Amino acid sequence: MSLRVEVTPALFEWAVIRSRLDRDALAESFPKLEQWIAQESQPTLKQLEKFAKTTHTALGYFFLDEPPEERLPIPDMRTMGNKEVRRPTPDLLETIYACQQRQEWYQEFARLTGEGARDFVGSARAGANVEKTAAKLRAALGFDLDERKHMGTWEKALSRFIELADELGVLVMVSGIVGSNTHRKLDPVEFRGFALSDPLAPVVFINGADTKSAQMFTLAHELAHIWAGATALSNVEPTSVSKHQVEQWCNEVAAELLVPLVTFGEEYHPKAELQTELARLAKRFKVSILVILRRMYDAGGLSKRAFWQAYRDELDRLIDVTKGSGGNFYNTLPVRVSKRFARAIVVSTLEGQTLHRDAFRLLGFRKVETFRELSHSLGIT
Repeated sequence: MSLRVEVTPALFEWAVIRSRLDRDALAESFPKLEQWIAQESQPTLKQLEKFAKTTHTALGYFFLDEPPEERLPIPDMRTMGNKEVRRPTPDLLETIYACQQRQEWYQEFARLTGEGARDFVGSARAGANVEKTAAKLRAALGFDLDERKHMGTWEKALSRFIELADELGVLVMVSGIVGSNTHRKLDPVEFRGFALSDPLAPVVFINGADTKSAQMFTLAHELAHIWAGATALSNVEPTSVSKHQVEQWCNEVAAELLVPLVTFGEEYHPKAELQTELARLAKRFKVSILVILRRMYDAGGLSKRAFWQAYRDELDRLIDVTKGSGGNFYNTLPVRVSKRFARAIVVSTLEGQTLHRDAFRLLGFRKVETFRELSHSLGIT
């Protein structure tokens, strides 16, 4: 006879809501779910383990008397309209925890290898002059307009932007999935990115499931958080208006970093045909059309109505764009965990300072052969 487990009904309800999975679909996989909730029957341990795995819930939670109150481990600056976003999904929580673990590892690595503190972390005060702050970021990163001239497209400029931030000392992680699980796609509606400020190991995470055009603005926004020394979770876009002052300031710095308003004013031809001008300026500044629209509005070249119409049209176009494949695993993995982090942990493991099992856990795979191929692709062996 199979062992039956007594579970408080509220825990089943909590796990279903928390997972954001379709209840009817869950009922098909677990025909007795409603009976478990009504306490008309009890699951076997095997059934409970399967339910926990499906809903991305730690098995131990089902042995509690009542649902736990899960709190985000970092300040939440997200808003949805005028309402704060409250309940985090398992996908978001696991992503933050994974990035915090990588950050903790790199902090120790930096101490052991004598890396100094990054003097740019916390060097700006939230609310400081936007133009001057953006200029400092641009100079430190080397992401000025002259640098972007060498990029053929703004998509290539985004890749270069990430590389420059990583080279400066920011662990930039871009992923659209939880860990390496391609079946658990992150939701850009829930969050677009977050910053984990730290003098030794500053981290910026960008939701790779978001459009490429949104990712550039997210990176600029989260870097402003790092310069302000402010850890935060965000779901910003170029049009966002936040009740959080630091969030609004980061938005303004991000826009100015990408497209300096004075230079934009010199380049912008308000009387030109809109789509032609958008394409020209996007190519000139190597940013997305969404960012250019934001700057057109800031410069007074578009009415609020015209701005929103053009912005929504561009969003619709981006959603309809067919996405390509995930690419070569050994090329995408360093992007997911930060190239700086990947190189550091591979070197540390090869030198015997880090256990292979710990490296595999932090990198998100299990095979020694995968580690060897990654080491080779990074040019380490």
